Order: sequence, then structure tokens, then C-alpha cells
Amino acid sequence: MEHLVETQQFDRKSLKKLFELATSIEGKRDESLKGKILVSLFFAPSTRTRLSFESAMFRLGGDVITMESGESSSQSKGETLEDSIRVVSQYGDIIVMRHGEVGTAARAAAVSKVPIINAGDGNMGQHPTQALLDLYTIQRELGCEDGIHVAIVGNLKYYRSPRSLAYLLSKYKDMHVTFISSPELRMEGDVKEHLKESGVQFIETEDMIEGIRDADVVYQTRIAKEWIKNDEEYERQRGRYIITRAVADSMKKGAIIIHALPRVGEIEAEVDDSPHAVYFKQVGYGLIVRMALLKTMLGGKKI
Repeated sequence: MEHLVETQQFDRKSLKKLFELATSIEGKRDESLKGKILVSLFFAPSTRTRLSFESAMFRLGGDVITMESGESSSQSKGETLEDSIRVVSQYGDIIVMRHGEVGTAARAAAVSKVPIINAGDGNMGQHPTQALLDLYTIQRELGCEDGIHVAIVGNLKYYRSPRSLAYLLSKYKDMHVTFISSPELRMEGDVKEHLKESGVQFIETEDMIEGIRDADVVYQTRIAKEWIKNDEEYERQRGRYIITRAVADSMKKGAIIIHALPRVGEIEAEVDDSPHAVYFKQVGYGLIVRMALLKTMLGGKKI
């Protein structure tokens, strides 16, 4: 795997190897990437993804150079993305890139001299490393790979991570997905068509309480004000699906709540000490998944 652009690049075998590596390095540091440089190239805002990758690189003995705002990029002067990547790829050994436009990760990979990792492209593109850590969290917490019911709640149209996760879920057997959203924020047809072709059962509903009743995983999402420009529509959507403590308590025993974060009111603070809440633990899982990914792509490990 030279570049990581989308989750369709993985198969079940490669996912298992990556996750086994992540588990083996949990709580550890080494110098396996000493002398390597990660270029953290964020044309769009990020806190968790950028810092997670930078921390992962430092824990493996590597170094980081970073750009955290598109306003500081030469693209603000009119430079093309392709020219930016042709230049920046000569400064490091791997590039982690986030951009506000769909398809930019593939464009970058086409011209880069070093591996590109897609850290999110556009509102309806993909965020493959978030999906990888989501799947790892699910498998670690539930202790199984097949026969899982995942309910994805809220913003399904303008949220990269559930799109990416859906492609990963299709690699497994007897999976069931419930999409819970308003009609305006339903999952796009390309993802649903892929699930159909892969034999994954899914339903769509507006009823959150009924939709999560039998779920093993509730994936809550942020409505994302940056993608919904109408303030009145944003406020209406933002208040529609909120996980309160009572909602969490209605979930079946052993079920988990995950979230890519940040949350903006869609999971109330009273839920944090619920046995179902694993979204902060999920952040730690993300660190070791990204460490494993960097070791794989820079350290010569095969998956």
C-alpha cells in the first residue's frame, strides 16, 4: 500500500494484520522510524487527527514538520495543489493531508514522491484513518468481528467517517447497519449501493430510540455547522438526535457509543460515565492504530 486514500483499499486480512500490530504496540514507544519525517499538511482545521498523527510519529522516534492552516499555504497565493505536493513531498518521508475538497487525496497521491495518507477530504469524501480506529474500537470493545449491528445517527450526508466505516463493515459477515437521520441528512446512494452489493443488510429510519434498541454500536455524529450554511436549518437538525443519559440507559447490555469527536451537544455530559460510553477511550485506540499504520507504510511491514 503506497498511499492511503480510501478504505476500499483494505481487505479483511490486511485489516487483521494492522489491528494485531496496533494491539502489540499499545503503551509502547520505539525508535523504528528514527530519521523519518512526517509532513503534517492540514489545509482544513483539525485537532485530534493532526495531533494524533504527530504524537504517533514522535512515539516511533520520527520527526514532524507541520502546517496547520490553509491560510499559511502557498495555495492561498494561487498555487495548485499538485505543485504544493510536488514541493512538499521533497521535505519528508510521508505526508498526512487534510483538505476541504473531495478528491484532493487522490490528486495528491498522483504526483507525490512519498506516501500520502488521507486525513479527510471534503464533507462527502473519506476519512480512512478515522474509520480504521472506529472499526478497531468496535472489535476491541465487543470482542468479535462478525455479526455486529451498527446504528449510525445524525449527520450521514455530510460526515466523512461513517462513509468510510461503511466500506470497512462490508468486509465482514452477517453485518447489519441502521441509518438514523432526518430525510435531509440521509446517507448518500453510493454507500448504500455498495452495502447492497456486499450483502450487508441496512435500514433507514428517523426514529432513534427504536433504531438503537438492538444495536451493538451506536455511532453518534456531529451535525457540523460548517457544512450546513442555513442557521435555522442547522439549529433544527442539531437538536433532533441527542443522546441523553436516559437514551444511553435504554441501550442493550454490552452495547457501546462511539463518536469521532468533537461533540457539540449531541451527547450530553451525563453520558460520559455510562458503561456504554467509549468515545474518549476511542481516542487512545486511534493513536495506536495510526502508529501501526506509520510503521506499516514507513517501516516496511506488509499488510
